Amino acid sequence: MKLVKLLANLGYGSRTQVERHLRKGHATDLDGKVLGTKDSPPHGKVLFQGEPLDPPAPLTILFHKPAGYTCSTEDPGDTIYDLLPARFALRNPVLSPVGRLDKDTTGLLLMTDDGQLLHRLISPKHHVPKTYEVALDRPLEGHEAELFGSGELVLRGEDQPLRPAQLEVLGEKEARITIEEGRYHQIRRMFAAAGNHVTGLKRVAVGRLALPDDLDEGEWRILDDAAIALAKQG
Repeated sequence: MKLVKLLANLGYGSRTQVERHLRKGHATDLDGKVLGTKDSPPHGKVLFQGEPLDPPAPLTILFHKPAGYTCSTEDPGDTIYDLLPARFALRNPVLSPVGRLDKDTTGLLLMTDDGQLLHRLISPKHHVPKTYEVALDRPLEGHEAELFGSGELVLRGEDQPLRPAQLEVLGEKEARITIEEGRYHQIRRMFAAAGNHVTGLKRVAVGRLALPDDLDEGEWRILDDAAIALAKQG
């Protein structure tokens, strides 16, 4: 692959912008030789402004989403892409969130350019669990676990019942809930149906992949195959 196309696909700029970078000598090989528009070096032999290139597709990252950011570039205001390298939003194929966390929800957000992986993780038929920690406005009453686990709860405005969800009580106003679906504001609406109000929501795991303790809000890391395999597991 020509270097211009390689860098453009990785989001380092449009083809015109990449060509400008190359004319300025921003791309070199590992020995420091300046690379040009006619070069087709191996991906792993290129440095851009002295740094190794981002991995090629497929790329999957784990991002610790803070509150106040949306997951879509089409939404007004601050988005998760504001906290990531600008080139991540320009990759081809695009690096997309694996299911969206709403603006006020924090925690584990996977992003990938692997369409098959994205479908595998968000499709309800694959039963990939997503686990959240919930803070509530009022104390739990004791009936919530049975209600959520019944498989009979129908949310307001819908006609299909939710799949059974698991609830673990963590405190008077705190719980951990695991679901296999991703309906609109599902957990907030579930607790509303139980007569309560969610004041804080944090995703802590996808499959068996947990949010790392050492990853602060706004930080991200590239996932290897072993970590991706954990995310697929129920």
